[in-house]
Amino acid sequence: MAIKVSPVDVEARRKLDLRAGDTVRVHQKIEEKGKFRIQIFEGLVLARKHGREAGGTFTVRRVLSGVGVEKIFPLYSPMIDKIEIVKRSRVRRAKLYYIREKVAREARRQLRRTRMIDNKEALAEFSTETEAQKEKIVEEMTAPTDEKATVEKAQ
Repeated sequence: MAIKVSPVDVEARRKLDLRAGDTVRVHQKIEEKGKFRIQIFEGLVLARKHGREAGGTFTVRRVLSGVGVEKIFPLYSPMIDKIEIVKRSRVRRAKLYYIREKVAREARRQLRRTRMIDNKEALAEFSTETEAQKEKIVEEMTAPTDEKATVEKAQ
């Protein structure tokens, strides 16, 4: 006769081969006003710590509204209803913490690109010069520079 210690199916969670690089969907129970509801958090597993022992955890990262959110879930928590593996990725690291910096770099690059485009459009819109003045400026900028001619004009 087996004694049930935990409401969690420990064997099923132990057999769940959860690794860094997996995209998982975690169904988490959340208590509100005496009732439980299920909230789903889907993201990339960055790390798996403490192996298969009772205190084992895994870290999941997701970008929500442009902000990176990371949650650390205990593997054998009774508050986790279900863990689904959505996608498997082949990674060459045990911990994927570098993803944080990688995503931040890409976000900065995109922000810089949009700022440059916005600035060019703003300059074009708010320019007070007439077309003739613009053409004259362009001609001056593209005209070949002859140092002797500019020195003679100055004298």
